[in-house]
Amino acid sequence: MSSPNADSEPVAGTGPDAAERELVARAVAGDRTAVGEIVRQLQDPIYRLALRMVWRPADAEDAGQEILLRVVGKLDTWRGEAKLLTWAYRIGVNYLLNLKRKTPQEAQQVSLDSFGEGLKDGLAEEDYRGPESTLLTHEVRLNCSQAMLQCLAREERVAFVLSDVFELSSAEGAYVSGTTAVAYRKRVERAKKRLGNFLTETCGVANPEAFCSCSRRVGKALELGRIDPRRPAFAAHPVAPGGRSVEQAELQMAKLHDAAAVIGAHPDYAAPQAKMAAITGLLGSGRFPLLD
Repeated sequence: MSSPNADSEPVAGTGPDAAERELVARAVAGDRTAVGEIVRQLQDPIYRLALRMVWRPADAEDAGQEILLRVVGKLDTWRGEAKLLTWAYRIGVNYLLNLKRKTPQEAQQVSLDSFGEGLKDGLAEEDYRGPESTLLTHEVRLNCSQAMLQCLAREERVAFVLSDVFELSSAEGAYVSGTTAVAYRKRVERAKKRLGNFLTETCGVANPEAFCSCSRRVGKALELGRIDPRRPAFAAHPVAPGGRSVEQAELQMAKLHDAAAVIGAHPDYAAPQAKMAAITGLLGSGRFPLLD
């Protein structure tokens, strides 16, 4: 993937406004308040991007922090060829595509076919009726949709997330991915076809005739330790102010019943504040010449 500013031509329909240009100019001039505002604006969407790529919140925290620090370090190279968030996504995608740490699905080279076969193992005859059944059913669905994304190659995963979860245009997605619009659209099509076929054959949310049910998977997920009833990773995750809750995301998904709805129906997660607070200290560490 090329560097974030390899393409100097504006991305159609995604240019920054005057306020954004002024905010970045202040930050580059050493205004710490402006830098803090940029971090505040970018932290949640960057965290959500990282979470879709690395699966686990703790890993997404680490990746999100590193991406934000790279964004701040490169602010003086931003030329306004795209909105600041789109440009930051590009830096983030470059980092995430080259991340050496692998998710469990990647390390084991789990395909969608083998993942689907695994879902048949331990599927209960009836819905889970134990404590916190609704919460744990949500947790299974959210965890499962994260896991199935990891069965895609990273470039296909990025393309699907940018297009069908974040709803970027082809021009924006190609810019973020550092590729041509044609190549980007082909990646999106491959990912959508693979996920769509998998969900149609497997997922009772996308297809009521399919064999798998989130509620019937709860018992096995608890047995395998894939969900923690004391600390649900996704169903009880903090949500950004004004963002979608788990319940709102579920309602949206129920209306749509397709691959994008099932995988995209996560809450609007907020970046963990403890990790974000650590960025403030790092920004004053001398690592960033523009703040000296």
